Amino acid sequence: MIAANREDELEGADVSTTPDPHLTDDETRVDGSSTDGVVVRGAVGDDLAGVLSVGHRTWLATYEPIAGPEYVAMGLAKWWTSDVVTDSIRKGRTLVATKDDEVVGVATFGPQDDAFVLWKLYVLPGHHGHGIGTRLLQAVVERALEGAQTRITLSYLEGNRQAARFYARLGFVETHREIPGSGLPESVWMARDLDGAQADSNGGPA
Repeated sequence: MIAANREDELEGADVSTTPDPHLTDDETRVDGSSTDGVVVRGAVGDDLAGVLSVGHRTWLATYEPIAGPEYVAMGLAKWWTSDVVTDSIRKGRTLVATKDDEVVGVATFGPQDDAFVLWKLYVLPGHHGHGIGTRLLQAVVERALEGAQTRITLSYLEGNRQAARFYARLGFVETHREIPGSGLPESVWMARDLDGAQADSNGGPA
């Protein structure tokens, strides 16, 4: 893994993002809500339990087949604790998608050296098929543009075909791979430039 700066090192390895695989283009209002009642917004302290629930409910199914149960246990203990999630929320680096006041999707982002990195993107399986992952990614793009960032980077574990297809379709291209050792799959790093053509209102390639 690329070494993150000190404030992000706990999140830095948790980058095998798992989005909603379905790319439906639901209409989204300016306030972040949509025609299906899903709201995408910045996380607040009261969202802590919901964010943790999304992490714990998605990690086992996502990573055990790819990296094994020990990796799942390590990741949950290191990157999905109350302290780590609370810190990210306080720094304004966590977004949530909610439906009927339940957190159903989570995205986190932040700096690493000179890069703007999407660290996490997860949607509960029961809410796949509604474009929630796409909307969360769109919101992250908006935060990057607000900060005058020109590029977003991310990575996923080799074998996570769902993530690979999702990000490729949304304009990300592979830049390099890293071998973490200990028999774990490679980390596949991708990037997307945020020029005027790509940063359109739908959050995907123009």
